[in-house]
Amino acid sequence: MPDFSFELQAVCPVTGARAGLLHTAHGVVETPVFMPVGTQATVKGVLPRDLAGEIDARIILANTYHLFLRPGHELIRRLGGLHRFMGWDRAILTDSGGFQVFSLDGLRKVTEEGVLFRSHLNGDAHLFTPESTVDVQLALGSDILMVLDECLAYPASHEAAKSSMERTVRWARSGFAHFRRRREEGVGGHALFPIVQGSMHADLRQACARELIELDAPGYAMGGLSVGEPRALSLEMTEATTPLLPAGRPRYVMGVGLPEELAEYIARGVDMMDCVMPSRNARNGCLFTRRGRVNIKQARYRDDGGPADPGCGCTTCRNFSRAYLRHLFQAGEMLFATLATIHNLRYYLDITREIRQAIQLGTFPEVLKAVRALPAVEE
Repeated sequence: MPDFSFELQAVCPVTGARAGLLHTAHGVVETPVFMPVGTQATVKGVLPRDLAGEIDARIILANTYHLFLRPGHELIRRLGGLHRFMGWDRAILTDSGGFQVFSLDGLRKVTEEGVLFRSHLNGDAHLFTPESTVDVQLALGSDILMVLDECLAYPASHEAAKSSMERTVRWARSGFAHFRRRREEGVGGHALFPIVQGSMHADLRQACARELIELDAPGYAMGGLSVGEPRALSLEMTEATTPLLPAGRPRYVMGVGLPEELAEYIARGVDMMDCVMPSRNARNGCLFTRRGRVNIKQARYRDDGGPADPGCGCTTCRNFSRAYLRHLFQAGEMLFATLATIHNLRYYLDITREIRQAIQLGTFPEVLKAVRALPAVEE
């Protein structure tokens, strides 16, 4: 078995939704998959034991920008790589750090060579290039690496987006050339994905996809979404792009989405997604449930002895009442963030697992119809 491969198992003939298997050096990942975000080598508030057990995540994300700045990729390399460093023996995807760098408004400068930026921690100057971000991620030892790309804020003019997209393509070519040189040196066990950009201009995203497929990459990502644009526009850009990407390679949309949106992206041929929303919302008192969102800080839950999500089988819902969860949140207890995050991540991953099963059974169109009929309201 090669270091990385994708096995397509089923395709919905009505929508194009796909079920498959990602084979990585750290295990097999069933797709479609939602990937929990572990920005600083941890999914906030959750033990790796619970990620692998209760939540059963097969792949998580870590953030190249943050780990580059602290504690440093070379330290992580010396300590055995990111998997050993964070006590996680399943697959890891790292982003290139590009999104975080381009969020540093006023603290970065883009050139053809790369991005010169100042650390948000201490102001030190650093340069990210297509080559250096590959090397940083190889030092981290992640299973899936991302090429440096330029991510524009919304809205962006067609002219600005075109210039940015073309730079992203040039950086992808440079990053892949460097990655292949490193593989010739004996570095193995990793896959590198390029990222389709083009802001909210379908023609630019399609042009970018056509350029990037020439790299014959093991997988392709779509970035620059969820940057302030209307949700419908994110889906429109995805729908304009996925048909151009190789059918036998995984497709990853970065930074999405709400629970009710997962089926919509999957219906457009997406295999992989990630978002901080389930964990961040959990820490802020929002629980996603089959009956809508529960804002646990509301007074009506003060003496509510029922579970957060009736019918849910997670530890949080089996053992603790809404009243107890509200008490923990109001008291500022750390346990609340742990219990709420376990529930939200389990909810997200259960949705994708159910969708995967529906694709395999040929019932996904009915599932999608039911999702679209659900009101997105707070309980």
